[in-house]
Amino acid sequence: MSDDHCATGGDGPGLDSREALDPAAEQAGPPYAECVLCREPTEYPESYRGITLCPVCAWQEAQRTACSG
Repeated sequence: MSDDHCATGGDGPGLDSREALDPAAEQAGPPYAECVLCREPTEYPESYRGITLCPVCAWQEAQRTACSG
């Protein structure tokens, strides 16, 4: 067994999380709005009005506001 597998960090060359996603899956739906905090795509279409948060930022915001008092 070669050490090359470990040197690349596992399964192959390092990929950004956005590069690891299937490009066909991203283009399957409408253009999605960006999260206002992290700029990742949300589950809302671009035509959605109001503050759009990705699922991760929405969960973190809920955690911050749930235990505030």
